[in-house]
Amino acid sequence: MGDLRELYQEVILDHSRRPRNFCALECPDRQAAGHNPLCGDRVIVYLRLRNDRLEQVSFEGAGCAISTASASLMTEMLKGRTIPEALEMFDQVHHMLTGTGGNGGDLELGKLAVLAGVREFPTRVKCATLAWHTARAALMQSQAPVTTDAPPVSGVGSRADVGDGSRRQS
Repeated sequence: MGDLRELYQEVILDHSRRPRNFCALECPDRQAAGHNPLCGDRVIVYLRLRNDRLEQVSFEGAGCAISTASASLMTEMLKGRTIPEALEMFDQVHHMLTGTGGNGGDLELGKLAVLAGVREFPTRVKCATLAWHTARAALMQSQAPVTTDAPPVSGVGSRADVGDGSRRQS
């Protein structure tokens, strides 16, 4: 078990030191900004869609190692997914990190499992989920600011509200 934990820590450090997809997208179809006042993390998530799939996912911001690594891993895992698949992945990651809600789902979380250990440190869960909450807001086209101190915007994150992705939430 110790070797596995060390491997997970190395993956988190690698994504923190060399985050993937760390850039602003020119002309994104959707974007959202998020803030974790507890840790000071700030993130902007950019999404580009093509044929109802996430063609590009990137982020910018500044944050702790957990926040940056989670955002980096998220961009890799969401790329190529449909909006409903991305929202289902959000639900699964949120469940993995918090132990609340969710039913396990059908998607394979793969290397996102490296974040599971964060659950043992409740103050770091908000760091790990910030980029995911921000991506969810972008997916739902929510204009409300994303913060880890506030409950989610009503309706944001419910796959039933997404449909084909063509409706805009007001």
